[in-house]
Amino acid sequence: MADPCAEFKGMNSFWDIPGMKAGVITGDLAWNLLKYCKAKGFALPAFNCTGSSTCNAVLEAAAKIGMPAYIQFSEGGSAFFAGKAVDNKNKEASILGAVAGAHYVRAVA
Repeated sequence: MADPCAEFKGMNSFWDIPGMKAGVITGDLAWNLLKYCKAKGFALPAFNCTGSSTCNAVLEAAAKIGMPAYIQFSEGGSAFFAGKAVDNKNKEASILGAVAGAHYVRAVA
């Protein structure tokens, strides 16, 4: 079986991945970034964010070092992002917080 990451071994930078852009990436582009990282032998850090301040810290640090990073929202972190006053009985706060967090990151990235 051919190495699915072979096409990325000759690239000098993740910016060389076709379609790569600053900001939020999804789908095949995100998958290609993972394959690039595997081909180059490093992992991308993922940070569980619980509010705009932690999102900002991750975005600023990634920009400062010139490397990508994952922003993730756990169930609890998402509920915290939505606010303690939002009921999480049926995971409403977790869902609302994850959606709000994703919109926030897209807007400021």
